[in-house]
Amino acid sequence: MRNLMIFAALMAFLGTVMAQMADKMTPATPALANASILKASAETVGQAGSRSLSIPRDIRGHFLTEGRIDGQRIGFMVDTGASVVALNESSAARFGLRPSRGDYNASVATANGTIKAARTRIAMVDIGGLVVRDVDAMVLPDEALSENLLGLSFLSRLKRFEYANGQMVLEQ
Repeated sequence: MRNLMIFAALMAFLGTVMAQMADKMTPATPALANASILKASAETVGQAGSRSLSIPRDIRGHFLTEGRIDGQRIGFMVDTGASVVALNESSAARFGLRPSRGDYNASVATANGTIKAARTRIAMVDIGGLVVRDVDAMVLPDEALSENLLGLSFLSRLKRFEYANGQMVLEQ
């Protein structure tokens, strides 16, 4: 488990570095640089009653979406390289998740070095009507995590997730 967490953290770090490199290579359009989170489009896919969600890529190449944890709104960046949903302390506190200092016992490698994170479990995560219950997550200090990450502890419980035509497609 420790090796898996180190690998996941390393992948998240590499994804961040690559995104920063892409930011430097892509000129920002002023009108788009200040745009808020793009709205994802949800649609019902017929026969089996499954739901599909398409999340467009933003100007930086990231997939940002809004979701709900226990009914309250939260912004996420979809991160297929993150093994779990990762919340910063400020966001976690809004949902009543306030780990004590002793709970920060998991080592995670980030762009800012190795930090301690607290393991937790979220009763329900809803992204555009795609609902997953009992989701493993981690709480990281605000200075270590600027955006909440929608990782594999959510994504792997969907029927599928894939990148297609410039969008991240999630299906349940």
